[in-house]
Amino acid sequence: MDKIKITNLEIFANHGVFPEENKLGQKFLVSAALYTDTRKAGKADDLTASIHYGEVSQFIDRYMKEHTFQLIERVAESLAEELLLHVGHLEKVCIEVKKPWAPVGLPLETVSVEIERQWHTAYVALGSNIGDKLGFLKGAVEKIRRIRGCKVEKISDYLVTEPYGVTEQDEFLNGCLELRTLLTPRELLDELHRIEKEAGRERKIHWGPRTLDLDILLYDDLVIEEDDLCIPHVDMQNRGFVLRPLNEIAPYKRHPVYGWTVSEMLANLGDI
Repeated sequence: MDKIKITNLEIFANHGVFPEENKLGQKFLVSAALYTDTRKAGKADDLTASIHYGEVSQFIDRYMKEHTFQLIERVAESLAEELLLHVGHLEKVCIEVKKPWAPVGLPLETVSVEIERQWHTAYVALGSNIGDKLGFLKGAVEKIRRIRGCKVEKISDYLVTEPYGVTEQDEFLNGCLELRTLLTPRELLDELHRIEKEAGRERKIHWGPRTLDLDILLYDDLVIEEDDLCIPHVDMQNRGFVLRPLNEIAPYKRHPVYGWTVSEMLANLGDI
């Protein structure tokens, strides 16, 4: 991916652990690598198709001066998030915050923190088989939309499906959505669990009835195997009620372990 670089932007701001730093202020140097596709702007000579580095510099200066944080880690984290949320065409950012006058009592040139943050693509499965099923699913989508750093890009149709695992229960209503997010997989999982809990979800019977079920199916091409977080979803390739709605919105997305596309996995299921 192409990048636009801002190097050592000098800003006088009030960040630091000590009260004197917050009161008197000090100089910081901020560098930013802005990852974007410059092809269209480069061909058309059109600034609106790219990122205006002058406006971004002003944004960084203003944000640094309007806020006060103790840690430069917090400065870098919040600044990266604000840029990704507010700068058009920005897909990824590398931020370095340097502190030339760090009060460590020893001679040094600078202390700095450098981080990379970016937009990620996740696919989330939705299901309900208790009460107002459609209401629970639509409510979950709206709550996901309101999570800071989350953008719902696509939503499948909602499909009536037979229960899986424990079959003596009501039919399910299932769907999938595509999500652009700044959250880590763990942070996203915590938010989905919060939304399930608000919908009255109780985890009493494995594969049992539920008001709301939200599962992370895929997150970029990441593979995670932890006790309470498995990405890709461990059984998605065998579940028609997952693959059919996912195929509506991402038929050519590949499973990062098996290499099959969603449409290929669905075809392998036959009529399941």
